Amino acid sequence: MEQEVKILVVDDEDRIRRLLKMYLERENYIIDEAADGEEALEMALNNDYHCILLDLMMPKKDGIEVCKELREEKATPIIMLTAKGEEANRVQGFEVGADDYIVKPFSPREVVLRVKAVLRRSSQTSFLQTDPTARDIIVYPHLSIDHDAHRVTADGKEVNLTPKEYELLHFLAKSPDKVFDREHLLKEVWQYEFFGDLRTVDTHIKRLREKLNRVSEKAAGMIVTVWGVGYKFEAGNE
Repeated sequence: MEQEVKILVVDDEDRIRRLLKMYLERENYIIDEAADGEEALEMALNNDYHCILLDLMMPKKDGIEVCKELREEKATPIIMLTAKGEEANRVQGFEVGADDYIVKPFSPREVVLRVKAVLRRSSQTSFLQTDPTARDIIVYPHLSIDHDAHRVTADGKEVNLTPKEYELLHFLAKSPDKVFDREHLLKEVWQYEFFGDLRTVDTHIKRLREKLNRVSEKAAGMIVTVWGVGYKFEAGNE
């Protein structure tokens, strides 16, 4: 039986919540709503959602703070919604762990497509994969990546990654010992071209290493900084 997909829609405007709920329910998703940051964080911590649509500017706690606090506990995919289209806000959202970013005013159909894309990428929605026989698995001595299930294990223990952390690791691991600069990683993993601010990559690399290091120092050591250039995945690290 196919698992029900639960989505939390967070916005302080009733009209936007109603609009998104209507379009998402047409896809047979189960929708919960929150009107402010505090309520959203409590609901997100106490429930297992497949995706959260999170407004940036809200009372009590803004979306950045909610995302930052949630990332300390969970890897739930987060799509930021905001009226601010400036690059700095987009970068800030990615830095605290958002997986995608939609600028208001938006098309509800676009939001549905973005949600579907995040669900496909998410490690929490491996049930959406339809062919269990064709396995796409990358295996190294201390790390394995099951791309069909979006599952990462280090020294036999599962590592809980956000979709963007997973995509970054998978992208690097697909090309062992090849050095990628930050601009290239931003373009390939985030599909955005930023100008000047590359902290998003550094923040995600740091978080990725920390999570791997909790279960395997050797797996964490496979992500190598090449000073003055960027990062690489070192397959021969022992």
